[in-house]
Amino acid sequence: MTVSRVVNGEQNVRESTRERVREAIASLNYVPNPAARRLAGSELIRIGVLYSNPSAGYLSEFLVGLLNKASLMHIQLVVEKCEAGDHEEAAARDLITNGIDGLILPPPLCDSAPLLSLVSDTATPSVAVASGAPDKRINAVSIDDYRAAYDMTRHLVSLGHLRIGFITGAPNQTASERRMAGFRAAMAEAGLGVPEELVAKGMFNYRSGLDAAEVLLNVDPRPSAIFASNDDMAAATVAIAHRLHLDVPGDLTVAGFDDAALATTIWPELTTVRQPITDMAATAVDILVRQIRARRAKEIIKPEQFVMDFALIRRQSDAAPRLRPPVRIVSQS
Repeated sequence: MTVSRVVNGEQNVRESTRERVREAIASLNYVPNPAARRLAGSELIRIGVLYSNPSAGYLSEFLVGLLNKASLMHIQLVVEKCEAGDHEEAAARDLITNGIDGLILPPPLCDSAPLLSLVSDTATPSVAVASGAPDKRINAVSIDDYRAAYDMTRHLVSLGHLRIGFITGAPNQTASERRMAGFRAAMAEAGLGVPEELVAKGMFNYRSGLDAAEVLLNVDPRPSAIFASNDDMAAATVAIAHRLHLDVPGDLTVAGFDDAALATTIWPELTTVRQPITDMAATAVDILVRQIRARRAKEIIKPEQFVMDFALIRRQSDAAPRLRPPVRIVSQS
């Protein structure tokens, strides 16, 4: 699972694992830059990356950002999977015991209280990525999830949508709460209510998006737009709409969040919030390297809390609500 070992041509990797890594590298068009790596310095830095993310698209972009940055510096990445809420603390402790210099925690592990306490108590340089409410004790890279969801909701309202459904994210991630709060704030500002039947629970994976979309599209009257807390669930919403013979965006506008690769591989392509996942991963490496080098130089450096820009990306999945003629009741004599 150590991607850098394959990139560096080391032999202590099973051939089946090596082949999977090579296939992933090829599919992501990743090309290391050996010359730049040689210029980065001679002292090896080993960074551990724990991941447990239900969105394959998010994870792929995150790993690309890490690999691109690691190739420009003298950095070895040790990537390990763990299950959130299961053994993430033990996995992190093993990495620390085995001599990593720092740790990167993408979602949902960025919000794991046991992990955050462990890295703080052991003084392990760490970066939490994409937390909606970053822990002040450690470094963090994030966007303003509240404002991003607020802006997307205002966009949907500006198109004329008055009845908007919302699919929440996983409850163990603080970004979920912030996106929900941004949605509610924009709806309230527009003088629109958010009936409970128009809020469906999601878990940031495609399967949960299917279930949530089923619930929302069986409400009477159904919403004219659905805003999902990530692209996986938005793509699932489009799939359910097609199954119900609803046109997107003619009958239903769908919006997502992240702008992962999935957003442009389905039809219609998704209107979404672009979270700079690759850049966030690269920035996390930059921050961690600064912290590690300062620590080696016996310097004291405070945790960095970096907020990156987001963007609203409009594609083919949104439109103004379709105007339908009023129902005419014909009396019978």
